[in-house]
Amino acid sequence: MATFKMAFDSLPPSLSSSSSYVLPDHMRPDLQHVSHAISLPTIDLDLHDQSLLVHQVSEACQSFGFFQVINHGIPQRLCDAVLDTTTQFFHLPPEQRNQYVTTDHTKKVKIFNYYAKDVEGRKINLWSETFTLPWDPAGQEFLNHVPQNPPQYREVYGEYSREMGRLMERVLGLMSLGLGLDEGALKRSIGEKPELYSQANYYPPCPQPELTMGLGTHTDIVAIAVLLQSQEAAGLQIMKDQQWVSLLPHPNSLVVNVADQIQVLSNGRYKSVIHRAVTNRARRRLSLVMFYAPNDETVIKPIEELTDEHHPPLYKTFTYKQFMHEFRAQEGTIRRVKETFQLTNSLNT
Repeated sequence: MATFKMAFDSLPPSLSSSSSYVLPDHMRPDLQHVSHAISLPTIDLDLHDQSLLVHQVSEACQSFGFFQVINHGIPQRLCDAVLDTTTQFFHLPPEQRNQYVTTDHTKKVKIFNYYAKDVEGRKINLWSETFTLPWDPAGQEFLNHVPQNPPQYREVYGEYSREMGRLMERVLGLMSLGLGLDEGALKRSIGEKPELYSQANYYPPCPQPELTMGLGTHTDIVAIAVLLQSQEAAGLQIMKDQQWVSLLPHPNSLVVNVADQIQVLSNGRYKSVIHRAVTNRARRRLSLVMFYAPNDETVIKPIEELTDEHHPPLYKTFTYKQFMHEFRAQEGTIRRVKETFQLTNSLNT
């Protein structure tokens, strides 16, 4: 098996301590067969024609499961500041960062590494490091969880959270209208007291990107995710028409991702699409994903207005706690969580 010549000076401390990131052949990214010819739908949220805007959002949710938004209302200086501050956090001295390193995923604040399992069950770390934090667009208590270093972290992250709350509410409203529902339908169905958390993913330059992955193949388990990413390098890839497609970062944009719970709520009309993150030799990459999920007790099922005799429910009724139990049971695999809740009449969802 090939081995990496580790570039220790470019890695955060916890990455440089692992012995191997080399995946088995069948789990490698096969970078020679990735399309660069397809672009994500880019939607201008400042568009004055509301019906056209709703149509564009609906089409993107049905055909791609991902879309980029521009003129989204979050100031570019704030987006730059939150990326810069998060990068500074990943480069703090080990003694300041190690207090957050854990394998206990019940903790709200944590640094960890994703991994894959080979056919013999051995864990292989992926070429990234992840930091998770709660967020709240309305409250302030969550800021006590935010590290005090870098010094501006709490102020910047708090402001970004408030802006993100407004953006997510608007996007959920447009998605609801695109389903022929009232503007608040999806937000109500996701439930009161949603689970809100962020995930910052740091990808150092990788000497042999063809042998490893930044994040493995997955769909997001939440309801909706909004991604802010650095512009230095491409890394996000989605599955489109049975082919991996590389998505170039668009300046001053955010990426909206339909996740599993909305696929279920929409009765399969909106798609939660398989995606992954790859690495590159030359440049580091940082992404910050803000997740919006139901709480454990929320009951998830296809919205009744979207089902009838011609469109029967495609998914069983479940609680988000049951969904997360299945998610954890599939740890280390290419997870297919929502598929375990499909009904027998569900095809090609």
